[in-house]
Amino acid sequence: MALLHNRVSQAELKKLLYEEKEHRTTISFYQYFPIAEPLQFRDELYRALNVLKVFGRIYIAQEGINAQISVPDSNVEAFKIYINSIEPLKGLRLNIAVDNSIRPNEASSHGKSFWVLKIKVRDKIVADGIHDPAFSMEQRGKYVNAGQMNDLLQDTNTIVIDMRNHYEYEVGHVVNSLEIPSDTFREQLPMAVEMMKDNKDKNIIMYCTGGIRCEKASAYMLHNGFDNVFHLEGGVIHYAKQVREQGLESQFIGKNFVFDDRLGERITEAVIAKCHQCGKPADTHTNCNNDGCHLLFIQCTACAEKMDGCCSAECQTVFNLPIEEQKELRKGIEKGQMVFNKSRQRLRPRLDEINQIPK
Repeated sequence: MALLHNRVSQAELKKLLYEEKEHRTTISFYQYFPIAEPLQFRDELYRALNVLKVFGRIYIAQEGINAQISVPDSNVEAFKIYINSIEPLKGLRLNIAVDNSIRPNEASSHGKSFWVLKIKVRDKIVADGIHDPAFSMEQRGKYVNAGQMNDLLQDTNTIVIDMRNHYEYEVGHVVNSLEIPSDTFREQLPMAVEMMKDNKDKNIIMYCTGGIRCEKASAYMLHNGFDNVFHLEGGVIHYAKQVREQGLESQFIGKNFVFDDRLGERITEAVIAKCHQCGKPADTHTNCNNDGCHLLFIQCTACAEKMDGCCSAECQTVFNLPIEEQKELRKGIEKGQMVFNKSRQRLRPRLDEINQIPK
């Protein structure tokens, strides 16, 4: 029987990935549909995709599937055939990454954004904090494509809501869209309802990275009494593709944050964010090089060189200690969600234990 989990170390897998000669295509997709036996569906999916050498992260729940993967170019057609053989996924829209590169000087043209296949069963494919049994994904907002989105944006009766996290909005967003300044999607849903309570007569367009969050958000708005609710089909990824193919003017400016090693794909040349350390224009997200931190923050090239890719002088000091000393300092420390929160103008949370460097 074929193994249904990876048994090779992450370091070895990444090494093998970069030794690959074939280009890979980065693809994301999702679908809300009822899955009676998520674990059985998960195992069947793993067997089929493992044969096709698919890498990536896939979440399965009773409400559907959410996937971000990379596929060797020679297996893309076979992958599409397999996906279409699953009835609820037949004809599914696949979002092909705008930019398959991951980082400068790191096999940037090979689409190598993942190096292992992980398929996990979860309670929900998007953690939403919704406990109302009356809520249903069967009633959702109306899809809008890129052209329809641009047309609606010209209507003064339209409000656009960004359903992504603050750090995603910071590097790129739709012109005049509203940010919901929170750290999680589950926090954003009730906040969106509260923010729009006096605008139930408006056209409300919701968008996100690939469509999965804004689709659920549109259903939640309808559930809470809103009528004219729309959501951007395929999210920013599909919007950018349509804009490029149809020669439309992009109303999304800057970078689209993505949840793989690339940490972003450029949509327009505009750089709308600033380095969190020196304040100069920059929109490159990175994780702090201190293994006890790994804070996600924006860092320009000059600061990356000056700070050894670290978020602070304290982390830089730790980073330059012998490896064994670093490991000792990290013992028993939980990192939690390490994201620079611009709206609070501080690093959240700080690892005080690590930053107290012995003198």
